[in-house]
Amino acid sequence: MPESISPLRPAEAQRLLHALVDALDGALSCRRGAIELAVMTIAAGGHLLLEDVPGIGKTTLARALAGAVRARASRIQFTPDMLPSDLTGVTVFDQSAKSFTFHPGPLFAQVVLADEINRANPKTQAALLEAMGEGHVTVDGKTYRLPRPFMVIATQNPIEMEGTYPLPEAQLDRFMCRVSLGYPDAEAEARMLMAPSGRDPASGLAPVCTTDELRALAGAAANVHVAPAVASYAVALLDATRTSPLTHLGASPRAGLALLAMSRVRALARGQEAVFPGDIRAMAPTVLTHRIVFTDPQATSAAPSHQAELLEHILADVPAPRRR
Repeated sequence: MPESISPLRPAEAQRLLHALVDALDGALSCRRGAIELAVMTIAAGGHLLLEDVPGIGKTTLARALAGAVRARASRIQFTPDMLPSDLTGVTVFDQSAKSFTFHPGPLFAQVVLADEINRANPKTQAALLEAMGEGHVTVDGKTYRLPRPFMVIATQNPIEMEGTYPLPEAQLDRFMCRVSLGYPDAEAEARMLMAPSGRDPASGLAPVCTTDELRALAGAAANVHVAPAVASYAVALLDATRTSPLTHLGASPRAGLALLAMSRVRALARGQEAVFPGDIRAMAPTVLTHRIVFTDPQATSAAPSHQAELLEHILADVPAPRRR
């Protein structure tokens, strides 16, 4: 794959974004808003965390996202006894060649579906942290580059916590967005129930784009203009999370980069030539809530919707710049 990909023109990028959302929306029973956020995350080149109660369709959405892009995909079912080598691969001595040969693990894919990621032990989580943060893995002292693009779409269940290892703040900070699917509306759930038993809704989904097109889409989003006043507004929102008495740990500078990346994709999807303060404000809950440690321990472990309400309270007094 070439290292450099020419960005799509804005109109082409907008059409591709809508095509991805429409394809997933037609195949799945998830809320369209959740699908849009998931597509925007992969379009921004970020990692995605899907968190919700069992049976909502987290794994189905993750597989559908991978299927919508013609990419090399792998699925990892995390368990407490999993070893880092189960992800990264192993070096084995080849008797016939009289040398060591590296056998890549499932991380060597362009889209990695990490199912129930919080069931992995801390050592295995650390191996995934290097892959998500650096784009490579280290095995027996040797570093191996992962393919490009490299995206992790992870799921976790916040209800059944027995036998799980909560993701540390450093790991959560590697996820560009956390999306909670919520229950489908009545009409969508009725259609799902009427479908033939055992049918996988993601199985008939045809690829919408290639990985090169996805990288070109990300390049188009990266070129969306951000005015200094809008960037300053984003910094003010981040600072509010750091200085609020409701938080013990605020959003990191990496969170600011993620916030701008998602805001650029939102602006692109809406046909805008620049990012507006409204884009920053709209993306803040999805990008920031999972990165904040609240002063109240119960709030830190609360549902994403409750954390979003607390964040709204924190950000409410930050004035947006006026358009000139």
